[in-house]
Amino acid sequence: MKSLHKVTFILLVVGGLNWLLVGVLGWDIGALFGGQGALISRVIYLLVGLSAVYHLVSHKGLCKGCASMQPMQSSGGGPSMPMQAPM
Repeated sequence: MKSLHKVTFILLVVGGLNWLLVGVLGWDIGALFGGQGALISRVIYLLVGLSAVYHLVSHKGLCKGCASMQPMQSSGGGPSMPMQAPM
């Protein structure tokens, strides 16, 4: 499962960088493989999308930092401040 997590993470990074290139330069990585209609590009897009779904479903269980985080408790509408012990 650990190797699947690494592969899907790499695919998510590739997908994110692709969207960065599309947004900044108007250039899609899929153009290297024959454009969006090419079979290999569609397979890559499918794998990136499935990786996103995998991480969405399994992230909290696989991420050590997220699994140990406690939800913040706020006493109002503003940012939460740590409680200080009385002196």
